[in-house]
Amino acid sequence: MCGVAGVWDWRGCFPSGAELAQQARAMAAALAHRGPDDQGVWVDEAAGLALAHRRLAVIDLSPAGHQPMASASGRWVVVFNGEIYNFRQLRQELAQQGQRFAGSSDTEVMLAAFEAWGLPAALPRFVGMFAFAAWDGQEQHLWLVRDRLGKKPLYWGEVAGHMAFASELKAFCALPGFPRRLERAVLPHYVQFGYCSPPLSAFAGVRSLLPGSWLCLGRDGAVSSGRYWSLAEVIGEGVQRPFPGGEAAAVEAFEEVLHDAVRLRMVADVPLGAFLSGGLDSSAVTALMQRCSAQPVRTFTVGFREAAYDESEFAAAVARHLGCDHTPLTVTYRDALEVIPRLPEIYDEPFADSSQIPTYLVAQEARRHVTVALTGDGGDELLGGYTRYGVIAGALARYDRLPRGLRGAAAQLLRTVTEAAHPWWLYGLAPLLGVRGRRLGSLKERVRRRALLLQALDWGAFYDRHGSACLNPEPALWLAVPGEGSARTLAAACPAPLAPVEAMMALDFGQYLPDDILVKVDRASMATALETRCPFLDHRLVEFVWRLPLAMKWDGRQGKLLLRRLLARYVPPALWDRPKMGFGVPVGEWLTAQLRDWAEDLLDASRLAESGVWRVPALRRAWREHLTGAYDHRNLLWPVLMFEAWRRHWRVS
Repeated sequence: MCGVAGVWDWRGCFPSGAELAQQARAMAAALAHRGPDDQGVWVDEAAGLALAHRRLAVIDLSPAGHQPMASASGRWVVVFNGEIYNFRQLRQELAQQGQRFAGSSDTEVMLAAFEAWGLPAALPRFVGMFAFAAWDGQEQHLWLVRDRLGKKPLYWGEVAGHMAFASELKAFCALPGFPRRLERAVLPHYVQFGYCSPPLSAFAGVRSLLPGSWLCLGRDGAVSSGRYWSLAEVIGEGVQRPFPGGEAAAVEAFEEVLHDAVRLRMVADVPLGAFLSGGLDSSAVTALMQRCSAQPVRTFTVGFREAAYDESEFAAAVARHLGCDHTPLTVTYRDALEVIPRLPEIYDEPFADSSQIPTYLVAQEARRHVTVALTGDGGDELLGGYTRYGVIAGALARYDRLPRGLRGAAAQLLRTVTEAAHPWWLYGLAPLLGVRGRRLGSLKERVRRRALLLQALDWGAFYDRHGSACLNPEPALWLAVPGEGSARTLAAACPAPLAPVEAMMALDFGQYLPDDILVKVDRASMATALETRCPFLDHRLVEFVWRLPLAMKWDGRQGKLLLRRLLARYVPPALWDRPKMGFGVPVGEWLTAQLRDWAEDLLDASRLAESGVWRVPALRRAWREHLTGAYDHRNLLWPVLMFEAWRRHWRVS
C-alpha cells in the first residue's frame, strides 16, 4: 500500500522542472504515513509532468520495487497504490510472450501488461485493489485509474492552472494557491448519511475518481473518461446467466472462489494477520487463512468496557477454535480521547462514522505485529447481512396493509408525541412499537424514526430514511435536504428489475460500502502504515454471488445463508450464530461525560457561526437536550462535531 501524487503543468505555469518536482515532493510528503519505507519523484520537464510516490514495501522489498517505475521500453511510467494479487500468473503469461523482468514486484508486471496489451485491455486482467497514475510518453496521455470496488482512493482537480492528483485530499493542501474552499453541495448528504458522496469531495474543485473507472488527460487539456467495470452490468449479467446448480453446488463453488480470494491475498513478503471480530465475515476469512497456513494466523480484535458494544469474547473463542495467535485490545474513553483530536488529520474530509475510532485503534495495535491484515469488509453488503433488510421489508409489508390516510395520521400523532417535553404516555406505546429498555431521549428518537418510516411509500423511501444517520437535518442546516430516493440511481441503472432486498443490497454495495466502510478502513489503517486486504471484494466473488438467486443469500429472516453453511464446516455455529452487533462505540454517552468539554468547544455559538453553515440556535438547543437526556441527538451532533473539527483543522473557508 502506498501514497501517490502528481502535478501536470500543461499550461507552463512552473518556470522549471525543479520547481515542478518540488511541488510533487511536497504533496507526497503529506502522504508519508501511507508509505514510510521509500519515496521517489520522476519529472518530464518537457511535458511539464511530475509524479511522486511514497512506498509501503509489501512485495519485493528490494530497490527493484522503487517507484515511480518505468516500463522496459520507457514508454510508460507509473505511480501505483495497491496490489495486483494475480501478478505471478500474469508474469508467467507475459514471460511466455517474451517480456523480461528485473525484479519481482507486481508494479513491474503491471507495466509489462501495458506494454503487451495496452492499458485499457490490461485492466480487466487485474485481480486486485489499486489506484494509479500512468504516463504514456508516446501518446502524451496521463491515465488515472481506480479499482473496481473503490478499495483505494484517488482524487484529482485543477489547482492554480495545473492538474493535480493524489491518494488523499491533504496532499492538495500542500500546493501553493490551493484555496481550501468548502464544496457546500456535499453537506446535505454528509449530515444525513455521515460521509461525502463522490464524485464530489469536501474541497471545491477536487473530484474523487469513481470505482471501476478511468480518466485520460491529453496535452491540450482534453479529458475523457470511462468505466471498465460496473456493478449494474454485473447484476444484469447475473440475471442473464444465473448459476445453474442447486444450493449444495453453490456452497461448493462459493467456497472455491472465496478460498482462492483469501489465498491470493496472503501473498506478501512481510508479516501478515487478520482482523477478527468473531462475526461471520471475519471468522470465515480467518478460517480459510488458517487452512492455507502452516503457522497460527495472527488475529486482532477490539473490545469495549460497555457490554452492549463488546464482541471480544466471541472473537477469542473463534481464535481458540481455529488455533490462531490472538491479540485482544480493550477500548476505553481515554483511548477515544487520544484518537479524536487526530480524526480531522486522518480523515481529511468530514467523516462521521463513529466506528472510525475503534477501527483506527485495532489497526494501530495490529501494525505493532504485522504489516498486512485481511478483513471481512464487504460481506454484509454482498451477502445480505444487514438486519435493516428484514426490518425494512417487514415494516413495508405491514404498513402497506394500512390505508395511506391512516398511516399519515399515525405518523403525525407520533411526531407530536416526540415533540412534547415529557410524553409520559409514550411509555404505554413502547411495547406496540417494539421499543424497550431505552432512556427517554433514545425512546423518543426511535418513535420519531417510526413516524418518518410510516410516511415512506415504497422501499426506496424506506431505504433512504432507515439508512440515514440523521433523519431530519433541516433544523441544523441552512441548506435543503436531498430529495427522496436520491440514493437509488444504482438500482435504477440495473438492466433487470430487482426485488426490494436485492436493490438495497446493490445500493449498499455500490454506495455505502465504497463511500463509508472502505474510506473508514483505508484512512484508519494507512494512518498506521498497515495494509488491509478484503477477500469479499474480489470481483470474481462479487460476479459469482450476483448469479445466485436471492433465496440462497436471504430467506426473509436473515442473510448470508451460503456463508453460514460454509463457516459451519470450520467453526461450530454456537461460536458465531448470534444477533449482529455492528462495530459502533457509545459516542452518545461519551458526549455527555468524558467528551463533553471537547464537544462544548466545537459547539460554541460564536465558532459555529463562523462557518455560515449551521442554524446555531437549533444546534445549541439540540446540544442542551442531549445533555439533559430529553432527546438522543447523537446522530445529529456527531456529524456536526466531525465537520467543525475538520473545518478548523484544515482552515477551510
